[in-house]
Amino acid sequence: MKKLSLKINRIEGEIIPPADKSITHRAIILGALAKKGLRINRALISGDTLSTVDCFRKLGKEITIKGNDIYVAAGPLKEPIEILNCHNSGTTARLLAGLLSAQPFYSVIDGDNSLRQRPMKRIVGPLSLMGARIFGRQEGAFLPISIKGGELQAIDYELPVASAQVKSAILLAGLFTEGQTTVREKIKSRDHLERMLKYFGQEISLEEKTVKIRGKKKIELEGGEIAVPGDISSAAFLITAAVLVPKSRLIVRQVNYNPTRIGFIKKLLQMGARLSVLNLKEEYNEEVADLEVKFSELKAVEITAEEVPALIDEIPLFALLATQAIGISRISGAKELRYKECDRLRALYLNLRKMGARIEEQEDGLIIEGPTRLKGAEVQSFNDHRIAMTMIIAALIAEGEMSLDSLDCIQISYPEFRQHLLTICH
Repeated sequence: MKKLSLKINRIEGEIIPPADKSITHRAIILGALAKKGLRINRALISGDTLSTVDCFRKLGKEITIKGNDIYVAAGPLKEPIEILNCHNSGTTARLLAGLLSAQPFYSVIDGDNSLRQRPMKRIVGPLSLMGARIFGRQEGAFLPISIKGGELQAIDYELPVASAQVKSAILLAGLFTEGQTTVREKIKSRDHLERMLKYFGQEISLEEKTVKIRGKKKIELEGGEIAVPGDISSAAFLITAAVLVPKSRLIVRQVNYNPTRIGFIKKLLQMGARLSVLNLKEEYNEEVADLEVKFSELKAVEITAEEVPALIDEIPLFALLATQAIGISRISGAKELRYKECDRLRALYLNLRKMGARIEEQEDGLIIEGPTRLKGAEVQSFNDHRIAMTMIIAALIAEGEMSLDSLDCIQISYPEFRQHLLTICH
């Protein structure tokens, strides 16, 4: 166990969060298809995105990393000699499955023990409808999977569960089909791939909850250059710290403010947080803004199933905030959290209950009554980066000594997390 000695007076300062993980993944993938290649400025260099880089190098791509910039050279994809190891990155595995289903060669996708337990059937199902030949454990339900790529047919598919990863996998496969591939959503999920495809010149139709893409035998994505804004999901940890610690004031610069990603910000405002959006602008077809946030007294609110996709990565932080809010907060429709790096609903329930929170676990969510004075405890990361960082933020307001079993998993998404946090702690 590692002791968390983070007793502070306030959060104060300015911070630029790490680059957006979802956008970095997709930029590498589309850069590998672009006829000019792609220079990705201000990319996220972390465990997950390096898994994507490694897989594309095994697919024959020349990729150079200089500082926080990634250069993807033009050139065709090639049949890999080695297994494509995605390690802990579900985004890498699922999006690769879509892309490789349409390539004229054989490939195998695998991951670490955690990723091997995460569901792949939601990807394999629609790709199989397109004609993909995918084989794996329990009929492709889990990694490893092998893919014999080839000709695919366009489909019209409605997502049973809101998932940007499933949508992206189908769209990537649809790039190579004859005819129009349509993906319909009941609840709109993050749309970074669609925005990037449009920016690179792909013929794509975007409606509120429907995406249509017309595939071609020869991909004509322009490529060239793109810059990645800050990750709102990473910034959310520091924002939460500023909201919870008295006398705090924090400025977060250059953060992605895509409407499909700001559910957490909207929920904070509903709770009464003192938060202002500054300098909103558009860069490379994505909204970017600065945020100012101050210590706030919070009131309880609810998160419904319709709201979950826009703040799914921030629900651990919402649970922590709910322990300090006046009233009963409810999270429902969030069963998807049970299939992340760990069962996040269970992890939050166990950890926050240890700290004295009044919390009840539901099949698809949590019920939390606040405000509660949290006490120090021995908590677990469950090898999940978002659970680990949430517990570190909880330690800022807990009374007594806090210990966490491991910090290593934070490298997956936010390698500079502790450094950034210490910079703004006073």
